[in-house]
Amino acid sequence: MGSAVRGVGRAVGSVGSLRERRGRRRLLVRIAAVVVLAGLVYLTVTFAQVWLASRHDGARAADAAVVLGAAEYDGRPSPVLQGRLDHAFDLYDDGLVHVIVVTGGRQEGDRFTEGQVGYLYLRDQGVPDEDLLVEDQGTNTWESLAAAARILRQRDLTRAVLVTDGYHALRVDAIADELGLDASVSPSRKGGNPRELIEETGAVAIGRIVGFRRLVNLDDRLTSNDSPTTSD
Repeated sequence: MGSAVRGVGRAVGSVGSLRERRGRRRLLVRIAAVVVLAGLVYLTVTFAQVWLASRHDGARAADAAVVLGAAEYDGRPSPVLQGRLDHAFDLYDDGLVHVIVVTGGRQEGDRFTEGQVGYLYLRDQGVPDEDLLVEDQGTNTWESLAAAARILRQRDLTRAVLVTDGYHALRVDAIADELGLDASVSPSRKGGNPRELIEETGAVAIGRIVGFRRLVNLDDRLTSNDSPTTSD
């Protein structure tokens, strides 16, 4: 009789234990589902913000335009870089800015830095030397913007318009805010293709969590389709 009771007790205990394990598994599945859903919502909202920022022109009267670097071909600006330089020149020519800061370092094997190429291009367009400032050490957007911010502060230039491609605008604006730079973004090319927008969404989503300075080693393809760049 006693052994029978013990057997029934063990059976009941086993059933109870099984129910507990199943209950824990269901709870874990629900938690995982909530986390995945929250992540998808976060990425969707971030994508919408990247897309909206890519189509917004924040051109305004400012002390300087800062041109984010892009690829150069042995002393000639790539189409992406030329588009940014031309847009900065238009801001300068319209009287919205009085100084242009060109940025971007050198890729391995290059003879020129992106900053040097930008400087030479704008000088050939008629911008005088005194209105051109060069940052040519940065190897990514954060480094270039941080150096540009220091250059501007040393000259008591407090307001800037950042020139880059539209899909890059939200991240550039966030980095400027992280650096304490009073800036808006005026895109040389509004919008972006799906790949550019998706990659930027990932970069912005991660940067907002860990800080954009930690993302300085992201693949350079995030800023340009035509060739690797140093400014992302």
